[in-house]
Amino acid sequence: MDWGMKNRLSKIINPENRRCVMLAVDHGYFLGPTDGLRVPRRTIRPLLPYADSLMVTRGVLRTSVSPDINTPIVLRASGGTSIIGEDLSNESIVTSIEEAIKLNVVCLALSIFIGSKYEHQSLHNLSRLVDMGEKYGIPVLAVTAVGKEMSRDSRYLGLACRIAAEIGAHVVKTYYCQNFEEVVEGCPVPVIIAGGKKLTHESEALQLAYDALHDGASGVDMGRNIWQSSHPVSMIKAVRSIVHSNANVQEAHEEFMKNSLIETRKEDAIESK
Repeated sequence: MDWGMKNRLSKIINPENRRCVMLAVDHGYFLGPTDGLRVPRRTIRPLLPYADSLMVTRGVLRTSVSPDINTPIVLRASGGTSIIGEDLSNESIVTSIEEAIKLNVVCLALSIFIGSKYEHQSLHNLSRLVDMGEKYGIPVLAVTAVGKEMSRDSRYLGLACRIAAEIGAHVVKTYYCQNFEEVVEGCPVPVIIAGGKKLTHESEALQLAYDALHDGASGVDMGRNIWQSSHPVSMIKAVRSIVHSNANVQEAHEEFMKNSLIETRKEDAIESK
């Protein structure tokens, strides 16, 4: 692995503690203007100071993220389907390596769909993207996407993560599951966990982050459980306390509640003026 590749990876995963907080805001590429992300700029701006990296599409990066930020960018490079389409797994690579270089990204992200109708196509996409990235020292993050009919157990996710690593992915994003330590053990590259759909209570998302790290994850790539929270800034701070300060769930939730109260008071003060 060359210097440039190592340098970019170090901007995603902290080399001191081998952990990361990635903020996922790429959902619009198939969901459109979903709740909490209807106005991307408004959602992203207050959260950026607390994210180690930002996972985003090139369209939202251009229009909704200031170019003077120092937050490393993980660029969503696959797409081509929508939530109302026939099959979400029918993706292709939708950007070029030249575009990624112009946008100064530190990583390229792409979904693979093991067990789907388009499994071969998605794995071929990954292979092509790894080749493109290797040429210029840009790492690739493979997302082990799952369809409605696919299980999320350690056997399936372990298979998907290992295949992604075997093809050349430098980081893998997957879901947390029972016996997650087996998934991590069988994957020779860092594994980070997806937050998934918004959970009912913030404490559930904090427990998810804590359990995943305890079982070997290198960090989280969380979206909806942060920016669909009633207090997004307080939530990302709480997640960060688990990832980088080794807080337990109770400590992180207490921090969330304290910061939420402060946020509410500030909002009330602004409204009263």
